[in-house]
Amino acid sequence: MKLNLDSLKNNEVLYKEKNVKLPQFDVKKMREKTAVNPTWLHFGAGNIFRGYIALLQQSLLDEGIAETGIIAADSFDYEIIDCVYHAYDELSLFVGLKPDGNCEKQVVGSISESLKADSGDAKAFARLIEIAKAPSLQMMSFTITEKGYQLFDMKGNAFPVVVEDEKNGIENPKHACAMVASLLYHRFENGAAPIAIVSMDNCSHNGEKIRESVLHFAKVWRENSLVDQAFVDYVADETKVAFPWSMIDKITPRPDASIQKSLEEDGFEDMAPFTTGKNTFIAPYVNAEIPQYLVIEDKFPNGRPALEKAGVYFTDRDTVNCTERMKVTTCLNPIHTALAVTGCLLGYHKIADEMKDADLKALAECVGMKEGLPMVVSPKIIDPAAFIKEVLEERLPNPFIPDMPQRIATDTSQKVGIRFGETIKAYEKVNRQQELKAIPFAIAAWLRYLLGKDDNWVTMEISSDPMLEVLQKDLSTIKLGESNPNLDGVREILSNDKLFGTNLVANGMSTLIEEYFVKMLAKEGAVRETLQEAVGSIQ
Repeated sequence: MKLNLDSLKNNEVLYKEKNVKLPQFDVKKMREKTAVNPTWLHFGAGNIFRGYIALLQQSLLDEGIAETGIIAADSFDYEIIDCVYHAYDELSLFVGLKPDGNCEKQVVGSISESLKADSGDAKAFARLIEIAKAPSLQMMSFTITEKGYQLFDMKGNAFPVVVEDEKNGIENPKHACAMVASLLYHRFENGAAPIAIVSMDNCSHNGEKIRESVLHFAKVWRENSLVDQAFVDYVADETKVAFPWSMIDKITPRPDASIQKSLEEDGFEDMAPFTTGKNTFIAPYVNAEIPQYLVIEDKFPNGRPALEKAGVYFTDRDTVNCTERMKVTTCLNPIHTALAVTGCLLGYHKIADEMKDADLKALAECVGMKEGLPMVVSPKIIDPAAFIKEVLEERLPNPFIPDMPQRIATDTSQKVGIRFGETIKAYEKVNRQQELKAIPFAIAAWLRYLLGKDDNWVTMEISSDPMLEVLQKDLSTIKLGESNPNLDGVREILSNDKLFGTNLVANGMSTLIEEYFVKMLAKEGAVRETLQEAVGSIQ
């Protein structure tokens, strides 16, 4: 079985024998309708999109509730479009991993076409403009990661690509948010139809973040006389261009070799994962957990798909904010980051294996249950205690989820302000930040991780991070084995409120973080000893 349209048509019986669910709609007709009247354009063509978002629309198509699919675009790694989308007729294979070892397999056919969001590709950019102009388009959505919205470095300076886009205007955008602003300009010029711009990324106030970045370009272009004020007014008017907030949750780890082997045993061909030139490790299939949550502010001025019939929660902004804070700042993401950096130091390669380690399991419980949960405001539509219980007892320990701490440790500098900083600020408001022990340990462990040596002082690979060079420069004077290191660089990092959302030196938390950090330098095995001390001190 090859993953292409001919195979779906010719091998339907074989797919059924292998318990692979096929699209229950005419894929060709769906694509024809979408090409003429597009309703949904999505940026970020990676695993969370193929393994969750695309399946939501597929559910509606299967039930006859929707007639059009999703157009996928990628603004970062164009190789994905050629090698994972075009090479497989825009189809993907979802493999849902249950804790009992059983799998759900489904061919994803809801993606109508895929494009490189590259202004240097004249044909692709012209098609994106054509889609953006269409009055039928209801939303552009995004899973481009937290760094996709960043315009400035930790010192407040605009990135070079942003400076370039500010000068060039709508004609040749490079940054993802400049691309969005450019497409909105073409929509504005073609009748100014309303639309929703929906971030589905794991970051606090994601709708606000993308709105600020898109508006930044619109305003600067106006200042540079590249657009009229009427365009800025259009983007700023949320009755015309809405930026709903959302919370998404589904663990979609790197493709695992055991899944590839299982698929090949079933008869699938050409399933091997590969690494792109931009270091994206991806495959024609997506392996992911079954639990999933998507909560979206119901703010769609041009209508929307009936995604509530596929399990999506539509609600108001305050409720989205509560669910997002519950998950991103307390009940999952902070636990993930704490396990990621500490797990790398202790030589782990699977989160599930970390949850078998009594010390790491205690760290996860302390970060989430003991320090995070008391500051959560319940969103009511999801119970925080039940959510975190599912995370700690079912999701993270699932041995069939091949999620790696090394993957989760990617871009940690872009995450700590959200995953730890929000809880820290909640404690600051009641002057109780000195009570925190597990979160300070996790921050110290991240600094220790940045030294590039594990707990046995063996060199380890550090996951990519846009701030890695700057952070390692700040830590360059630190040496393993030092009993009295120069901590000026550490304090430079901890005092950066752009990084953590608050100044950890000014609020007094740096004292404990530095203490943990210095202890972890002392000798081989010191990370483990310090971890045990930290979790043992929490009542």
